[in-house]
Amino acid sequence: MPERAPEAADPFPAWVDALQRRHRQTLTFAEVRKGLQALSSLYVERRQKVTGGAALEGAGKRAAFALYYGPAHFLLVRAIVRALGATSGLRTVLDLGCGTGAAGAAWALETCAAVDGIDRSGWAVEETRWTLARLRLRGTAKKGDAAAATLPVPPSAIVSAFAVNELDADARTRLLSTLRGAPARGVRVLIVEPLARRALTWWDQWAAAFAAAGGRQDEWRLGPELPESVAELGRAAGLDARTLGGRSLFEPGKEDDRPR
Repeated sequence: MPERAPEAADPFPAWVDALQRRHRQTLTFAEVRKGLQALSSLYVERRQKVTGGAALEGAGKRAAFALYYGPAHFLLVRAIVRALGATSGLRTVLDLGCGTGAAGAAWALETCAAVDGIDRSGWAVEETRWTLARLRLRGTAKKGDAAAATLPVPPSAIVSAFAVNELDADARTRLLSTLRGAPARGVRVLIVEPLARRALTWWDQWAAAFAAAGGRQDEWRLGPELPESVAELGRAAGLDARTLGGRSLFEPGKEDDRPR
């Protein structure tokens, strides 16, 4: 599979600028800041409401999610797949709980792959479609249950960024059962979640399952990579926008089972 030409211009800055134009047409900076503060409160203090879709209720929270978390997730996932050496040989990236499509797009751009997104939110599905079109990526998104997804045809990958923790316990169990079959099928799997462990009561079980299948877990702390427009929004909402961080689980897939 061809890789993205190293001399090609990075599409990320233009995408961030387009996000600003798209989501600031009808909302003031103060309204988006308020939406980001509400989102942050949900993720930190009221996680029980996230599984019900509260994170994307209201224009302010949706805009904040797209303008702040979208770029942050893109940069983090791109850095992770580059560090893992997982930037070639893919036909499709299946993005489970795709949100704005940032995670799937970040990986797909590294390996000239198409993206298939799945999310329970109709707004997220439309936002992912817009992201793919804006970044000139093949693929689409559909509304559905990420936990019920089937393994894509290899060579392919599955990414779920900051979405597994939003599933209920039964859905997580079903998804883990599906993902356990990925390595033998030659499907790479990347799970990304926050560094904070308080809400990740399921993480150790998943980490053990990934390790048994030949996978790995890592923690990532990146420097100040957020564009100023994104960092400014984070600072205004009281977030620490100086660094990006996350923890990941990665299964390379059978075809990648080689010394590094």
